[in-house]
Amino acid sequence: MASTTKVPQSPTATDRPPVPRELEIVPVRNYARWIAAVASVLALVGLVGSLAKNDNLHWDVVGDYLFADLIFDGLATTLWLTAAAMLLGLGLGTLIAVMRLSSSPVLYGLANAFVWVFRGTPLLVQIIFWGYAAALYTYVKIGVPFTDITFFQAETNTLLTPAIAALLALGLNEAAYASEIVRAGIQSVDPGQAEAAHSLGMRPALTMRRIVLPQAMRVIIPPMGNETINMLKMTALVSVISAHDLMSNIQDVYAQNYQVIPMLVVASIWYLALVTLLGVPQAWLERRYGRGTTRAGHVSPFRRLLGGTAERLGKNSKEQNR
Repeated sequence: MASTTKVPQSPTATDRPPVPRELEIVPVRNYARWIAAVASVLALVGLVGSLAKNDNLHWDVVGDYLFADLIFDGLATTLWLTAAAMLLGLGLGTLIAVMRLSSSPVLYGLANAFVWVFRGTPLLVQIIFWGYAAALYTYVKIGVPFTDITFFQAETNTLLTPAIAALLALGLNEAAYASEIVRAGIQSVDPGQAEAAHSLGMRPALTMRRIVLPQAMRVIIPPMGNETINMLKMTALVSVISAHDLMSNIQDVYAQNYQVIPMLVVASIWYLALVTLLGVPQAWLERRYGRGTTRAGHVSPFRRLLGGTAERLGKNSKEQNR
């Protein structure tokens, strides 16, 4: 008796389950997050409302001095101090970072000593020291050591004005921190990159400038942007030597009209505005040098919210057009 085998039949079109045209993805509802968000907004509204109705803030005084000429003069000094100190700190810090990575024990020791001194003492102490350097050296002389031959001589108070003293203190202090940031960025680059460049005949200086540093910028840019913002705020410390920055002029005003809190509000508004402006190029540089990494692809919650809203609006318009 011959055995028969059943051949499985392929399901026909009528037997297959219907395939939905569109699958709507619904995210999990997190009610605790919404409750926390509503509570935070209510607390913020209450705080802003209490400040706005507080008569002790004297908003009329804030409005009178917010755009005063004395304030703009202080802002100009604050801005050029920030820019010049960061340029000095970044240039000198890069040199110190390369010295710390050098195989020469002398260069390595000098770089370590510099970082140890300027990172180990408070910035306020350094500002006061440079402001009163004339008490240590009355004259600044350049010549041959241990002889009477002098090429240049000038009074210390003439050379070290309060603004120059503030620049030296801020710039040298920043160089100590910038050197560590640059050193970390250089060490994050694969050593094989430098070895490949050397095998092509590139000199160490050219390799550092054309191969290593461009790749290290991805690690250097974020903390250096934070250092720039921090430098802008640290310029307020130079008011102890009357460098005529924003905080110095603010102190001169409330020393005369005794409106301390309103004048501090004026200073806070301008510092917040400047920090906000500095955050824009920092974010652009982070995206520019972070392309191809997970950090570059990060999307903020506000952008996700706006993107999701725009997607839903577009979907609704398509359904209406159908």
